[in-house]
Amino acid sequence: MKLTLCSLGLLLGSVLLLQACSTPNSVQQLISDQAVIMQVPGNFNSWRYRNLYRTPLGERQYPVTCEGDCYPPHPAVACKSHGQDCQFTGEQNAPELGSGFLVHWIGHASFLVKTPDGQQLLFDPVMGQFDRPVSWAAHLIGLRRPMPAGLPREQLAASDAVLYSHLHYDHFSHATIRQIGTEALYYVPLGMADYMPKGGYQVLEKAWYSSSELGELTVHLVPAHHFNSRKLFNDDERAKWGGWVIEHQGNTLFFAGDTGYSEHFSDIQQRYGDIDICLLPIASYHHEEYSDWYRYVHTTPEDALVAADELGCKVMIPWGYGNASWQMGDHSSHSPLLRLLHMQQQMQSQVPLYILNEGEEVVL
Repeated sequence: MKLTLCSLGLLLGSVLLLQACSTPNSVQQLISDQAVIMQVPGNFNSWRYRNLYRTPLGERQYPVTCEGDCYPPHPAVACKSHGQDCQFTGEQNAPELGSGFLVHWIGHASFLVKTPDGQQLLFDPVMGQFDRPVSWAAHLIGLRRPMPAGLPREQLAASDAVLYSHLHYDHFSHATIRQIGTEALYYVPLGMADYMPKGGYQVLEKAWYSSSELGELTVHLVPAHHFNSRKLFNDDERAKWGGWVIEHQGNTLFFAGDTGYSEHFSDIQQRYGDIDICLLPIASYHHEEYSDWYRYVHTTPEDALVAADELGCKVMIPWGYGNASWQMGDHSSHSPLLRLLHMQQQMQSQVPLYILNEGEEVVL
């Protein structure tokens, strides 16, 4: 059989790709003296992780719940139709915190943060549609969500660290990890390294309240009230979930990850003091049939405002809504934002809000 130059190149490329994918990752595990694990017996002679605070569904009490018309139009939110395909147009003044953090909202749960010591961090980066195999199923049924603006591959690859909160397909993406590459350090909760693609990635697994240094930063994994199943069968919560606190010379930035409201917010404030910048989710809480479950693991806008007060947030940047959001458990693309602005007034919340549209950034 005669090999052409083109076919030889394809063969060589395939061999190199297979070798790269088979390269083992470098995985370290950090469990500090003050770490919290929270494991209970699971199925198949294993252990599973659980939340710090557990209440049977239907019995949890929330400090505030919106009643009546929770989604009135707002003059600072310009939409093509009510709550759908919107832009926030209101005037804002960024608080003068002097923290030196630049926060760029990519969309949905994905953030790029540039730190005062010149590092670039990515939080829950997911570029494109869905991670596989959800992308395959979505293609078969004709489901597509609007594409986020994303980031150029060169900018992704320039990241110093990538911090993932949990394994759900809108927060953790093999395709994006391959775009970022192997130069970055990947921070994940305990058990998540097993779900990383192979290829020579540097992975640091952490327990809740474990801390480590990255340049001039201190990186803390903190609890969230959520769950982490990624596989349809035989997953049994074998990987942890959480949020991240980044500390630089006394200034703090908190990325909550997906979470419901619980006492863990007060716990975080007690450990780290008032938080300067809070990136808090406000979406995916509404579902007519499963409303108790959705709110149990996703903060409503009013839950997020209460949490921001308990955290002592000097500024709260909400996320989860948006024209490129998944809109899971939401009325429309911007219904969570409309409810947030409504409840901020109803609750007379004193927490400063800074509202970003997808692709926008602010220095705080």
